Amino acid sequence: MRVLLGRPALAGSVVALSLLLSCLGGQAASNQHSHPERLAHATSIPVGDQTLTPWGWADFCNRYASECASGVLPAEDLELTTQSWGELLRVNLLVNALIQPLSDMDHWNVVDRWDIPTDGYGDCEDYALLKRKLLMAEGFPRQALLVTIVKDENGDGHAILTVKSDRGDFILDNMRDEVKPWNELPYRFVKRQSQTDPNVWEQIGEPMSAPLIVSR
Repeated sequence: MRVLLGRPALAGSVVALSLLLSCLGGQAASNQHSHPERLAHATSIPVGDQTLTPWGWADFCNRYASECASGVLPAEDLELTTQSWGELLRVNLLVNALIQPLSDMDHWNVVDRWDIPTDGYGDCEDYALLKRKLLMAEGFPRQALLVTIVKDENGDGHAILTVKSDRGDFILDNMRDEVKPWNELPYRFVKRQSQTDPNVWEQIGEPMSAPLIVSR
């Protein structure tokens, strides 16, 4: 993975960022409600039939096989506690602050490439993949961390990370530092990973054409 001048490479990123998370302690929680009891009214995203796997995920799995080889597991929601909520806030804030937005065309000279942004640059799906990786390293269940494709306010493709919890579905998004219930965001939800198998993708809501690329 190439390193761009002017931005430090995040060598050993999972270890380094996990250490940063522990150093941050509870600081992030002060920026948003720290008690999950206040978030009890979140709902679950309605999913439908199996749908096409995004090309970007399939290509990512060809290059990062270990990220996609967890196999089929029983569905499991995250138990949303004060501690786990604080971890969600910290990961979202930290990754949003450390990764500099850069389009795939400017970064890799290709239209769409999903990657772990260890050189400090990436676009929306790269933020989501790094957040997923860090949370899994912190012990969060893979089945509760689902990369999700939406259309934004302009109809453009966008990737976010859905966290399925026992208090509803919440979104980690590179476009905002708050962790919000899915239905409070101005997006049209298209598809997401299955809880049982990350290589299976499920339709969300009414059928619609999926964005060919995700770019923010």
